Formats: sequence, structure tokens, C-alpha cells
Amino acid sequence: MSGQLYVITGPSGVGKSTIISQLRKKLPGLGYSVSHTSRKPRKNEADGVNYHFVDREVFEKMIEEKAFVEWAEVYQDLYGTSLSSLRRQTGQGLDVVMDLDSQGAKNVKASFEDSVLIYILPPSLQVLEKRLRGRASDDEAEIRARLEKARKEIENCVHYDHIIFNEKLEKTLEEVASIILSERSRKSRRLPRVEKTFNISFSS
Repeated sequence: MSGQLYVITGPSGVGKSTIISQLRKKLPGLGYSVSHTSRKPRKNEADGVNYHFVDREVFEKMIEEKAFVEWAEVYQDLYGTSLSSLRRQTGQGLDVVMDLDSQGAKNVKASFEDSVLIYILPPSLQVLEKRLRGRASDDEAEIRARLEKARKEIENCVHYDHIIFNEKLEKTLEEVASIILSERSRKSRRLPRVEKTFNISFSS
């Protein structure tokens, strides 16, 4: 049985990384797509864990080789998702959760029609601003740019399969986990096991 792709999107500072990290501890059989980026690592970020950090020349060469299922330039830095990484994990039966922006989610949906798109929203823009300032990783100009971008990006949630307000982390985790567990029990994913377990053939 092939794995499923889950794309999680939301404005910068909404808590996507924390949600994904906790989700992987909570649910078995859940892989994670580590994106490539041309930007420099932030404090406490590790290569191969948070991102695959490469220089811009290497990234652009990967674009030419069509190595990405999606890529985008964000705040003058390049980000991309390796197609081979996704196929390897789903081929092993792993469900894969991805942290992408709206354009990336659209591109993944175009290549993997059964992917599930989940949009994470903050309780309000005021709360989002507080979270961004609490990270202490961006200067004032970057914070203002991220908030302005958030106001525009939130409109994209209308194109997603699920919308979740991240008010309390535990509740958010329960909602995302319930989506994944529900998808795992779909008939299309369970029938192969039914056929094998009970020696039944549903093909005509």
C-alpha cells in the first residue's frame, strides 16, 4: 500500500514546525519531507533535519534537472521539495507530511491528486504578531513583511481540504491526527488488506 501526502500550510509563525514535530511523535508510520533551501541555517537548525541547506548554485542546478516536485523563491531564498524523496517514502508505505506555502501545495496537488491539503490559521493576526516577535529570529522589517504576507496568504485557505485554527496545540494535534487516521481507513487504502487477509477478490 502506497503512502499518502499531507501538505500543511499557514502563515509564518503559526506553529507549523511544532505541529509537525509533535504529530510525528504521536502517529506511527508518518514520514516527513525535508525541503531544500538556499538560505543560511537559523540558530538551532540542523542540516538534513530542518532543511537540506545548499548554496544557490546547487539549488538552481537541481531545478534544471527537474529534481523538485515544487519550488519557490521566498524572501530572496529558494525552497524546494525533492520528488525522489517523496516517491521513496510513499513507496515504502509511509504517509508523508509536508510544510509548504500555498503555491507549493498547489504544485503538489497537481502531481499527486490524492494529496490532502491542511491550512493552519492563527486565532488572530494580533496573536500571530506576538508569536513572530517571541521567536526573536527576525528584525522589525522582516516581521512587518511576514505579517503583510500573512494577510494576503490567508485568503488561500479557501482552496484547502481542511482548515484548522491553532489556538491550543493539543487540540490542533488532535484535529490533524484525526484527518490522517480518517484518510488511512478509506476504502481505497484498506481494500488491498481485506483481499489479502480474507482471500477475497473485488476486481471484476
